[in-house]
Amino acid sequence: MRVTRELPALAAGEVDVSFVTKAYEEVVATDTAWNEHSHPWHELLWNAQGASTAVVGSQVWCITPTLGLWMPAGQLHSASAVAGTSYRAHFFRHGTVSALPDEPVAVDITPLLGLLLDRLGEPDLPPRSRDVTEAMVLDVLRPAPRALLVQLPTSALLRPIVEAVRSDPSDQRTLTGWATALGCSARTLTRAFRAETGTSFARWVASVRAQHAVQLLARGFEVEVVADAVGYRSASAFGAAFRRTTGTTPGRFRAH
Repeated sequence: MRVTRELPALAAGEVDVSFVTKAYEEVVATDTAWNEHSHPWHELLWNAQGASTAVVGSQVWCITPTLGLWMPAGQLHSASAVAGTSYRAHFFRHGTVSALPDEPVAVDITPLLGLLLDRLGEPDLPPRSRDVTEAMVLDVLRPAPRALLVQLPTSALLRPIVEAVRSDPSDQRTLTGWATALGCSARTLTRAFRAETGTSFARWVASVRAQHAVQLLARGFEVEVVADAVGYRSASAFGAAFRRTTGTTPGRFRAH
């Protein structure tokens, strides 16, 4: 069963709020999707448990307990999460100043940031302590050096490849194989991937596999099982490819 929640599309600052930051947390009971919407405030999305997905235009972002996503006020986006995901959202009043850009960006949920955000959720936090903690949160918010991001090609030429690889990341077809199947040259596909994603076919596939792997790791699957599910012959080969794509190890995302 999958449910879709409908939310409005609101412009940045359209709704006046009294808070500087406001927290929300929920464990979704069923697979859940959110329609394309936008908030009048900035939003920091991250998870206490599990992995979820946010889509901004043709960009697909993966959100985990260690890697969050900054969503600027007024930015249209949709989202999805599987049953059991414990997601968290911190809202920041429009006009709040931080070092984050006015566009979606990955944010490392460091132990310090996590503790500060937890402190803001304390019901009896004195106003002065809240002010200090909010200032510290804004001070430590920084873009992450890497993101679990996939840029989706949108052309009719590449659509069969996108649908096949995203539905089965273990698909082993090469660019040459796809060129034969689609009746075009490998050079044509290479140029199309570079133009539409800014990267090569091989790196794009690695990014899709990394996103899928993180979702499985966050659900507690063993590394060996995940490696096979996303098309690698061994856990070591998967680990090496994962590190090249994400800059870190699969263990960072595995639920324990």
